[in-house]
Amino acid sequence: MKEIFKAVRLTFVLVLAYVSVMAQAPDQAHWPQWRGPFFNGMARGDAPTSWNDTTNIKWKTEIPGKGHSTPVIWGDRIFLTTASPTGKPAAAAPTPAPAATSPTPGGQGAGRQGRGPGGDTGPQVEQRFEVLCLDRKTGKILWQKTARVATPHEGYHRVYGSFASNSPVTDGKYVYAFFGSRGIYAYDFNGKLIWEKDLGVQMKIRLAFGEGSAPLLDGNRLFLVYDHEAGSFMVALDKRNGKELWRVTRDEATSWSTPFAVDHAGRRQVIVTATKKVRSYDAEDGKLLWEAAGLGANAIPMPVHQNGVIYVMSGYRDPRLMAIKLGKEGDLTGTDSILWSQTRGLAYTTSPVLHDNKLYVLTDNGLLSAFNATTGEPHFAQARLPKPYNFKASPVGANGKLYLATEDGDVVVLKMGEKFEVIATNTLTDQVFIATPVIAGGELFLRGKDKLFCVSGK
Repeated sequence: MKEIFKAVRLTFVLVLAYVSVMAQAPDQAHWPQWRGPFFNGMARGDAPTSWNDTTNIKWKTEIPGKGHSTPVIWGDRIFLTTASPTGKPAAAAPTPAPAATSPTPGGQGAGRQGRGPGGDTGPQVEQRFEVLCLDRKTGKILWQKTARVATPHEGYHRVYGSFASNSPVTDGKYVYAFFGSRGIYAYDFNGKLIWEKDLGVQMKIRLAFGEGSAPLLDGNRLFLVYDHEAGSFMVALDKRNGKELWRVTRDEATSWSTPFAVDHAGRRQVIVTATKKVRSYDAEDGKLLWEAAGLGANAIPMPVHQNGVIYVMSGYRDPRLMAIKLGKEGDLTGTDSILWSQTRGLAYTTSPVLHDNKLYVLTDNGLLSAFNATTGEPHFAQARLPKPYNFKASPVGANGKLYLATEDGDVVVLKMGEKFEVIATNTLTDQVFIATPVIAGGELFLRGKDKLFCVSGK
């Protein structure tokens, strides 16, 4: 009898272990928003270390149109967005006004039709704004839906922009595709449109650099930030039907940062970085909770959080990285809520990775720093990679490894820790990585200029 009880007990333990593994396994196959399952750039599970054009490429799929949005993954479904010209010619440009006899305020490009100093400001061609669903195992396109056909009112940065740079998000039941001025669209996993919402905004982006802030999905709310040159605001929508829950105006110009949500002292708050101030809002009603000045212009990196401290960064003009302790309300500028700050080796475009009390920051010209998240002191600062690189894709991490996808088709893999150590450099020929890498189910997904690659060591 004792042996029977032992056998039954062993079987019970094995069943529990199996159920536990099966319950955890699907989680490793999720990358629900562009900074991963933990909103800090870290993946669950592992990822491959080495590959090239002919080795460890499980599949590659040609993606129609153009888009720099980072894909999102839930289980065996991959979702991404793109934009494709319909073929309809652009409207004729208006006749330029006679040249002024005195210098034009604003410099050489001011008042010019066509190409501005940043993006394309002339007439645009009509586009199909599309959502794609792919099979994660095979790369096959399962469905492709046109969310909207429209002619954009302005263009984007000629190298780094696209009309589909806002990454989608998913909750495992629906995928929410955000096209900025062209609205937001909710689809089920079979491609059925559930609802759509047009906020009635034509964003005026600084220098026509293009739109790119991703939505934040938090509980039953979607948070969208519209920071631009002509009336900035943030809005909260009900994810189930698109109903507007609240809206707050923002005294800001253009920024591209994605909002971040966190619980503190029993209150859910949504934090947004921008040029004038970092601001925190009550997720329930949009009430301003606290704010802090100190970041420079053109805020792009998404905040990260650990242990009641939020880390925010800008890297263009007057760059700054700040650690802000949560808990107080009002204006925190210059108070002891600012635990520390840094001004060197900061990222303009890329968002940081936060793991094991280390904040990994990658500059656009390829210098990597690892800061102690508690003190702000660097473990190593502005370390140079094996070759000169440029970056727009943010770093991601998995199982003690940091992945840096370059504009030159290389992905540099480093060991995470207090010392700078390169593990491998992997190349895919003739690729440019603007979208951030994605890690799910032990595999790495790379969106290049016209293809999506699945890298697998299996």
